[in-house]
Amino acid sequence: MDELDWLTPKNSFFESDEGRPLRILAEYLEPLHRFRREGIRDTVVFFGSARLREDGPLGHYYQDARELARRLAAWSNEQPECCRFTICSGGGGGIMEAANRGAIEGGGKTIGLNIGLPAEQRPNPYISKGLSLEFHYFFMRKLWFAHLSRALVVFPGGFGTLNELMEIMTLAQTRKLDRQIFILLYGSAYWRELLNLDLLMRHDMIAAEDCDLVHFADTPSEAFALLEPALRETSALPSPSFAKSRDARSP
Repeated sequence: MDELDWLTPKNSFFESDEGRPLRILAEYLEPLHRFRREGIRDTVVFFGSARLREDGPLGHYYQDARELARRLAAWSNEQPECCRFTICSGGGGGIMEAANRGAIEGGGKTIGLNIGLPAEQRPNPYISKGLSLEFHYFFMRKLWFAHLSRALVVFPGGFGTLNELMEIMTLAQTRKLDRQIFILLYGSAYWRELLNLDLLMRHDMIAAEDCDLVHFADTPSEAFALLEPALRETSALPSPSFAKSRDARSP
């Protein structure tokens, strides 16, 4: 047997329980290699439902995500550090496709962090070459969403969108990240009904200042007006070189 046979994807050892640490490590090292190769530094991450299709009853969300991503990519291209803020999505259809599509139309690179699911989610065709990655582990995929993100734009979505949003909100609330992530919820009526922060505060489940972790917008112009100064402020900060958590003893 060739001495490297154990590294092949179909080999029984690589897919075994004992091989799991190698699979997890690969899902850290390959994205790291690709992002360094492509000069990816900071990202604006778009979350939202794969069910929000361009030609569906809520197609305006698709068009708004596409337009906002286009504006952000074009604006990033005009900055002194050109193309610093790269649009990133979950790589599938719906809002994810709209974000990748708009970023390409704005002249930027764009990332798709796909996930292998029983009901297969295929990468959309608007992801930049070399920046489409497929993950097996949700937690490794979420690490890469959080690692380089400077802003998060969340369109209406279901379980997956809520899971990803709550992960980032918890990291922000507990200050486990050593930098701020600006969180924008797009579609204020949807999010205020679903995410009742006033109720949580009234029952002492969160502090009053936790409500300030999120911002709301209903048009691409409103969203861009909130995101642009937040991103401009972060441009003076160094990009993270490693997924770093804040020391629990830090203030």
